[in-house]
Amino acid sequence: MLAGYSSTPLVKKLGIKAHSTIVLINAPHDFGKVLGKLPDGVLFGKKATRKNDMMIWFVKSRKELKKRITIIAALVTQGGLWIAWPKKGSPISSDLSQRYVRKIGIGADLVDYKVCAIDETWAGLKFARRK
Repeated sequence: MLAGYSSTPLVKKLGIKAHSTIVLINAPHDFGKVLGKLPDGVLFGKKATRKNDMMIWFVKSRKELKKRITIIAALVTQGGLWIAWPKKGSPISSDLSQRYVRKIGIGADLVDYKVCAIDETWAGLKFARRK
């Protein structure tokens, strides 16, 4: 499935590669449909650990982000961490913004390097560990 205005498939925008293990944290129940066709061998981990290749964390509030960022950031691997938040004007009420998500991520010793419109409701920033 394509997200928003872009013709680039969402799995490509997110950087999901063949034979990787992805962990979804607080993902919407229909997120598998939003992702569409996955590359060969992609698995979904049941638990966030350092053994996963990538995490996608859906956050709805500043309180939730601040409460869990240190724990989640400690698990970031080479594949990175996407933090997704509801876009302004989406049906989900939120006090988050791209600027705030970036600030909290940087404060947890992460570096953001990619932004993405996930779908009509969610936006995301991709973070890596600071080197």
